[in-house]
Amino acid sequence: MSFILNIETATKNCSVSIAKNGETILCKEIAEEGYSHAEKLHVFIEEVIAESGVSIQDLNAVAVSQGPGSYTGLRIGVSAAKGLCYALNIPLIAVDTLQTLASKAKISEGKIVPMLDARRMEVYSEIFNADLEVERTIQAEIITEDSFASYKETLYFVGDCAEKCKPVLTKDNFVFLEEIKYPSANEMSKISYDKYQKSDTVDVAYFEPYYLKDFMMTLPKKQ
Repeated sequence: MSFILNIETATKNCSVSIAKNGETILCKEIAEEGYSHAEKLHVFIEEVIAESGVSIQDLNAVAVSQGPGSYTGLRIGVSAAKGLCYALNIPLIAVDTLQTLASKAKISEGKIVPMLDARRMEVYSEIFNADLEVERTIQAEIITEDSFASYKETLYFVGDCAEKCKPVLTKDNFVFLEEIKYPSANEMSKISYDKYQKSDTVDVAYFEPYYLKDFMMTLPKKQ
């Protein structure tokens, strides 16, 4: 029997779940424009542990979203996960954010294209088949009307990019599942458990999130 705490903070959705043998027991999450991760994350961690009836000492591992995604969100999630792993002396599991997002789409054929907004017409994207096997690895790409043109099967797009990409990606085999916007710790449960069984863990001291692009800080304009 294994209990894993899952932390997903790569997007606007601050999400925490606790799972037993890959099945979510309890999940707490909130998606807000203001990125309330710093205020909500530790509260959610305490709540899922208390309300699930699972002692923090019973945790076998902590899983964290590794990116790509928000620089600040990823830093907050990874810092919390590392702190727990260090204090409890348990392994850290890194989960592909786009795989978690893709796993929310249930399809029998075609491919899933999870996309996260990277500002302007750029997105972080990956391509999976119906069995959630990687067909094309993660890229930061600028979306044009020629994007994904080589694919003839149905492509199911998920993520927070529908508003800006749907007017550009108009081919008949493109389907936008607009209700699926953000990755969730709920879907991390199975992925992290599979990794745990394979001892697919990362070094607590040296692990860094997968930002994909360098962090750029913008200063406010002078009045």
